[in-house]
Amino acid sequence: MEKSPDLSVVILNFNTRDLTRKCLVSIYASNMGEYRMEVIICDNGSTDGSLESIKKEFPDALLIENGKNLGFAAGNNPGIKSAKGRNILLLNSDTEVQPDTFRIMIDHMDGNPKIGASTCKLILADGTMDPACHRGFPSPWAALTYFSGLEKLFSKSRIFGQYHQGYKDLNTIHEVDMISGAFFLARRKAVIEVGPLDEEYFFYGEDMDWCFRMKEKGWKIMFNPTAYTIHLKKKSGRANTDRTRRIKTEIFFFQYNKLFYQKNYERYYPQIVMRCIYFLFDLRIFLLKHFSL
Repeated sequence: MEKSPDLSVVILNFNTRDLTRKCLVSIYASNMGEYRMEVIICDNGSTDGSLESIKKEFPDALLIENGKNLGFAAGNNPGIKSAKGRNILLLNSDTEVQPDTFRIMIDHMDGNPKIGASTCKLILADGTMDPACHRGFPSPWAALTYFSGLEKLFSKSRIFGQYHQGYKDLNTIHEVDMISGAFFLARRKAVIEVGPLDEEYFFYGEDMDWCFRMKEKGWKIMFNPTAYTIHLKKKSGRANTDRTRRIKTEIFFFQYNKLFYQKNYERYYPQIVMRCIYFLFDLRIFLLKHFSL
């Protein structure tokens, strides 16, 4: 009987043919040591020749054709459900993995059975760290300090820097609340316990929700800077240079943060607090829709 892989890499592709190709080249160049790996690509109805390119150049990869743009959660879930590995990695198509990253991360997971999910350090094209890979949950206070700009002014403060947790040593392995879906290494046992990504999140928030559910079940979420991956962050999300598209993704960001609150925080905070938070989210969305587009 063939041994199950140690790692299942799940990549969501949506019209990012060239980026996906570079990502796959870096994956297959990985120094896995004795570890076994499978690669699963979920395609959200690409029309840029991605499918043909992947089939021709990477025949060993499992290609799942979703047929249309299902968003991040629903787009990745078929890959998660098909994965056979004891570790499942969600990896953005706009990343380039370093040769030893997978091996280092699996070693760390194997040595710490209480870890439900972990990330390496994500390095942006300008050489700085992607702050999304190292975050605290957006509690009402953390959200207030972040959106008011207080966190930016006092990024190293335990009081005002709770969202990105800049007061922690970014060069040491430590626990965080949540990590980015761009590199989300999850233990299979944790995934089985909490279930797949919540498909109510179309774009943004699904990684935050997954971490929250894992933490509620007692799993640890870890940041491991001894390994790193390049995150180009060009084609999607809030870093996109197209103004209209960037504003629309900002709207998504606030909509799905509100959804996260509705799903996870209403049982922890007084109704008056939640109403104030929802008002601020709705106000920001209104301003973006009517005064920015």
